[in-house]
Amino acid sequence: MIAGRARTDLGLLWIANTAGQFGTRIGSVALPMLAISVLAASPWELGLLAAVQSAGILLVGLPVGAFVDRIRRRRLMVGADIARALLLAGAAIGAWTGLLNLAALFAVVLGVGIATACAELAQQAFLPRLVGTGHVVEANSRLQTSNAAAAATGPGLAGGLVGLLGAAGAMLVTATTFVASLAALLRMRHREPPAPATPRRHLLAEIGEGMRLVLTDPILRAIALCTSSANLFMAAAASQLVIFLVRVVGLSPFVVGILLAASGVGGVLGAATARRWVALLGQPRAIWLSLLVTQPFALLLPLSGRDGARLLLFLLGWLVVGYGGALYNVLQVSYRQATCPDRLLGRVQACNRFLAWGTLPLGGLLGGTLGGWLGPRGALLVAAAGLVASTSWLTLSPLPRTAADRSGGSRATHRAGDASPAGPATGAHRARNQTSKM
Repeated sequence: MIAGRARTDLGLLWIANTAGQFGTRIGSVALPMLAISVLAASPWELGLLAAVQSAGILLVGLPVGAFVDRIRRRRLMVGADIARALLLAGAAIGAWTGLLNLAALFAVVLGVGIATACAELAQQAFLPRLVGTGHVVEANSRLQTSNAAAAATGPGLAGGLVGLLGAAGAMLVTATTFVASLAALLRMRHREPPAPATPRRHLLAEIGEGMRLVLTDPILRAIALCTSSANLFMAAAASQLVIFLVRVVGLSPFVVGILLAASGVGGVLGAATARRWVALLGQPRAIWLSLLVTQPFALLLPLSGRDGARLLLFLLGWLVVGYGGALYNVLQVSYRQATCPDRLLGRVQACNRFLAWGTLPLGGLLGGTLGGWLGPRGALLVAAAGLVASTSWLTLSPLPRTAADRSGGSRATHRAGDASPAGPATGAHRARNQTSKM
């Protein structure tokens, strides 16, 4: 149990994370609404806007990971909140005054995406410094719960705000969420130590150090490939879910919304129960089983029909898939935070996220192609089979054979590659027995 000042500071970090997550989810809806209602954007321009929204981590994620390892991480989180609040407030004011144009909105969206990438990578690297590596599962479970709640309710809240205040008003509300996040961060009393004084090298060399650890360590690599594969097929499934439920099953938009919210509910439950699974199974086993047991439920999705019993198949499948995804995220992130050397953590996190998110655009294209060939039901069946197959990266890795104590920390030691002259700052393990996270 986290106690004392660390617990208070974790509560403030949770407030900051919750405000930022709701801001991100609301903004992801309010921004295209602003483009439609104020700038009369075309369908092609809206598609480009959606691509720009997710481009931040792919464009700057790797260099930001190196930057995170060079500076105090809370300072970067503060700067990211300031940037997002100013950009979004500026867009709202520009819309009200008639000064906003499409090019400026694209710049705002890109800037917000980059700032969000900085904030999230810095937070993941900052958390072990705040609570210690022995408490990262508890801390991540708390943070992931608010993430899942924001994912489940944020889009609906955004729609209500746009209807009540207009798109520009919703944008201003979004800006205030990052002001709230900033206020919580500034109240924290934890003082980070300065980054270790190590010789500065070329940025590409520093990025390569983190990428080399991810790709050469057998379990870090397995986690990255599993997550990348799962994201590919999840994006393919997501691209066909609405059209399947509306055109094939014949449901109303209201019922579709209720069914799709099940994943968010499952995510909240998965994050909330992560510590119990670690206590019961140990962290390596829990990471492996979190997807192996839950992803087969995706095969229930294409079996759905209009009658009540077959609708329950979709509800159950989507709920359990959301549960497993959130549980997996808590466990694998926590393990990586506890085992990777602190001086490499920002780069390792960035490399994993780059590999994991890089398949999302391809997944959308795959889903559309499969939907054209096989229809939405057939596309969902292929995507569900792909999600199940993605778990093989974990089952064939050393992860199921990795010994760990009941708290989730590995008993082995790990050199973290040859690039850690300062030693494993957070306690890790040998590469051949390592368990890591996305």
